Amino acid sequence: MRYEAITWDRLAEALAGHVDASAPGDGGTWLKVGIDGPPAAPGAELAAALAEALRARGRPVHLAGTDGFLRPASLRYEYGKQDPDAYYGGWTDTGALWREVFGPLEPGGTGRVLPDLWDPATDRATRSPYVTLPPGGVLVLHGPFLLGHWFPFDLAVHLRLSPAALARRTEEPWTLPAFARYETEVDPAGTADVVVRADDPRHPAWTGLGR
Repeated sequence: MRYEAITWDRLAEALAGHVDASAPGDGGTWLKVGIDGPPAAPGAELAAALAEALRARGRPVHLAGTDGFLRPASLRYEYGKQDPDAYYGGWTDTGALWREVFGPLEPGGTGRVLPDLWDPATDRATRSPYVTLPPGGVLVLHGPFLLGHWFPFDLAVHLRLSPAALARRTEEPWTLPAFARYETEVDPAGTADVVVRADDPRHPAWTGLGR
């Protein structure tokens, strides 16, 4: 896999230009972008920069993170607070994401999505009001393990860290086996449309579009 050096700002602009050009001319549907990567990678920052670049092009955007769709603590911690298998497959409420985010953005949907569902700090429902993303708008969803659930992304971006960089920059070392499992079972670098090497966050590199 060949990488080309790029800045985060240029990357966001390139992705926004691609997404904007891919949108249907009649504006009658929605596009979905996934920014996949471990917490040690700047996925939330890239997602926010991409959202800003899309809005500058006149595209309505709904920006969301999987950290707003975690399961209650009683379910996340059923096998302990540091179980990598539970972290990998049981922390995120993927059913809620399908129901409350992706479902309303299917053809003929309402566009009425839920910004978030659960606050892990209080371990209570957020009770956030629904928001409506107009047709022609773009969903930008960021978080880890996004590419293993068949989410209908029109563009999937994977932020890749080498095992050494991931181990060095991960604040919760007990999660590392989960990311090793993800590499083996999903092969996110082979699945994504765009791969960004983020070993050194100051000097990203990417594969380009249409690889």
